[in-house]
Amino acid sequence: MLLSPLRRLAMAGLAAAALGLGAMPAKAQAPALTPEQRQAVVDLVRETLLKNPELIQEAMVELERRNQLAQVEAQRNALSAEKASLVDPATSVIAGNPQGDVTIVEFMDYNCGFCKRAMEDVNTLVKADPKLKVVIKDFPILGPDSVEASRVAIAAKAQLQGQKYWDFHLKLMGTKGRINGAKAMEIAKEAGADIERLKKDMEAPATRAVIEHTVALGDRLGLTGTPAFVIGDEVVFGAVGAPALKQKIESVRKCGKATCSG
Repeated sequence: MLLSPLRRLAMAGLAAAALGLGAMPAKAQAPALTPEQRQAVVDLVRETLLKNPELIQEAMVELERRNQLAQVEAQRNALSAEKASLVDPATSVIAGNPQGDVTIVEFMDYNCGFCKRAMEDVNTLVKADPKLKVVIKDFPILGPDSVEASRVAIAAKAQLQGQKYWDFHLKLMGTKGRINGAKAMEIAKEAGADIERLKKDMEAPATRAVIEHTVALGDRLGLTGTPAFVIGDEVVFGAVGAPALKQKIESVRKCGKATCSG
């Protein structure tokens, strides 16, 4: 069916508005419409949408696709800008091989059920891959108990080193039920930490600053939950399982990106 110039103009305006394309280049813009023409366009758009409501759904799907692409691109730019902060030993716990050829960064919360599940996956990867560097970042977003537990864990770094700290972390993550400061201190004591020193260190401004820094970093990266893994140029959300994480790690080794093209 041939469309009149006015109908073609209306359909073009409908597509541009629905897809959020914004204004057309100045040289491509049509002459200004009269009030009567504007009303005719409005009527045509309304008529078209009523007769073809699927156009709205198609436009929304396309808009969501474009928004997701923009979000991924923004996240990649943020990851590039925050490379140093992501692996800063002053605000992280380093496990696995500190000189590993691939780094996986995990943002976690001690009261996150999915983090507990993911902990098993990360530990499996550490045992199986001697070239893997793991960076753990305390990201307590699930309430005051989580903040207290993270303060204890961060303070414990001064006393528990290397494998000793990793074992403490694994036991803390593997503990059933709600984890608060008292429970975290109990586990730290079992690991050999001096409790009086631990109480003092967990109240230190530097300990609080680590949490504030990591939470701000997570905000800049657009993290909305835990666990969240940074692998190469991607953020992977959720307890996706060891095989999925391993695939991303191998892709980084192969092409330098978490997802290789071709």
